[in-house]
Amino acid sequence: MPITVAAKESKVDVLVIGAGPAGLMSAFALARAGINVQIVDKRSKKVAAGQADGIQPRTTEVFKSYGLSDRLLKEGTQLHVAAFYNPSKSGGIELTDRVPDVTATDTNFPFEVTLHQGAIEDIFLDNMRDMGVEVSRPVIPTSLEVTEALVDDFDAYPVRVVLEHEDTETEDERRTEIVYAKYVLGADGAHSWVRKSMGIAMQGEQTEYVWGVVDLLPDTDFPDVRNRCAIHCNNGSCMIIPREDDKIRLYIQLDGKDVIDATGRVDKSKAGPEMILDVARKTLHPFTIKTPESYDWWTIYVIGQRVAERYTVHNRVFITGDACHTHSPKAGQGMNASMQDSYNLAWKLAHVLKGIAHPTLLQTYELERRRYAQDLIDFDKKFSKLFSGKPYSELNLDGVSHIEFLKAFQTFGGFTSGLGVQYTDSMIIDSKHQNLAQNIFIGRRLPPRPLLRAADCRPIDLHDLLVSDARFKLLVFTGDTHDPAQMARVREFAKQFSASGSFFAEFSSLDSMRKVFDIVPISSEKKETIMYNALPRILWSHWSKVLVDDIDMRGVTGSGKVYESLGINAAGAVIVVRPDGYVATIAPLDGVSHITSYFTTFMKAC
Repeated sequence: MPITVAAKESKVDVLVIGAGPAGLMSAFALARAGINVQIVDKRSKKVAAGQADGIQPRTTEVFKSYGLSDRLLKEGTQLHVAAFYNPSKSGGIELTDRVPDVTATDTNFPFEVTLHQGAIEDIFLDNMRDMGVEVSRPVIPTSLEVTEALVDDFDAYPVRVVLEHEDTETEDERRTEIVYAKYVLGADGAHSWVRKSMGIAMQGEQTEYVWGVVDLLPDTDFPDVRNRCAIHCNNGSCMIIPREDDKIRLYIQLDGKDVIDATGRVDKSKAGPEMILDVARKTLHPFTIKTPESYDWWTIYVIGQRVAERYTVHNRVFITGDACHTHSPKAGQGMNASMQDSYNLAWKLAHVLKGIAHPTLLQTYELERRRYAQDLIDFDKKFSKLFSGKPYSELNLDGVSHIEFLKAFQTFGGFTSGLGVQYTDSMIIDSKHQNLAQNIFIGRRLPPRPLLRAADCRPIDLHDLLVSDARFKLLVFTGDTHDPAQMARVREFAKQFSASGSFFAEFSSLDSMRKVFDIVPISSEKKETIMYNALPRILWSHWSKVLVDDIDMRGVTGSGKVYESLGINAAGAVIVVRPDGYVATIAPLDGVSHITSYFTTFMKAC
């Protein structure tokens, strides 16, 4: 029987349980925001190969906002084309169509990136290490208790977690740690111990669709092996995903009776990568694929589509990622949805822990992300049915046609890319003045746009300013500041902004306000006449933070039509952007009272 060493006790603001993509994004984002965070994982080693591998455009934008996209793009493979194959009249399959892999265009990253989960985790781990945060492993949580009497006490540590460390020198020793946390995040996967400990049920169902996955270095005459492929044939369906280092991933539809046991669970002993590849050969006919010397990774799964009944207990324990939703991986949403959950929650926790926001802000995590998960499951049911269904043919007139499948692929493009996700009105989404910027959708992420820095005419993208630093961005579209009447309106806005009664005047100092808000003026004045330092000083913190909507000196870069493309008229407007890049509300230049009303519902000046 193992010897248990006397328990060590500690306190931490946030304890993250699980070091997959969701957990690492949480710990990384919180650490970057200056929060005291601890992360543990039951695995002795991180993922080395396989698992999730697709990064959608919105997630790449988030990586960029953290300064992580260069490494992601360097190590990953970009997918620009989706090829479709369907049954040919002569038997086998033939090319039907090639279309853009990402149908959404309003992004600087109009493509998917594939990189195996272990390499993506490395990006977080290396950057966390630079901040002094390491994953403790192998660590097994054995007990989680919430003291209800303390959950409303801001200074309390109401969550008690017992951890068993198994990294001792001998197998006969086990070190116990008792952690008292203000908040706990369960990012511990589909079979989440945290979720089960809190008695949170998963709602949904398991489908009849069984799929095999295998990663390998291909030797094949299939011509689209370097493109994402959706293949339908009478033998079943297949998806090909190009990977880093010339590898590919094959998703192969299997006959469930061959691999499902009497309890309805997958029995991996009945299958293997060779069996999956044999089925793939029949699906790819008349093209061939040779047996590789080795397989990088493989698995078999039954598609389950479930959402947790709730995402939190007392707004002190939260679940994120696969712990709160499971679905098919073929639309490339799993890792993306998981990291976006964490991205949504992290800034809210940071604001509450810093005393900037009321704890009620945390209620919006479940409101926003559970609704998104439900939409994801609805989409996944439709997409999985189309993908797993038999193809249309002369012998199967009720089958899935290419036109039907392509329409779904393109219709759902905004959703799968992550660019079309829209949060509904809440305490942090107010769509009252949507008419002031008709092409900016309140509740969606702000799109990129080319601009110039007013001081030196250097081209810059609007997204370059949306750094994930846990601050709200106030984009003040000042209009044509060369017009004296318009400049007078801008000065009046600045006066009202800092006047008594304004939320911003309640901060103890300008520096303390700028720790919470980054204010960026964007003028429609021409570059030849604008004087960046003529704008009220409270509206910019640095000379590089004054922008102008114009083309550069050589007329090569920048559109000079940002106001027009975003639907902002000459009178100007203030666009409030949340720390996660989503448009929170819009106000006219004479609408300081609206901005004040918005922020006072959930924030506190400090």
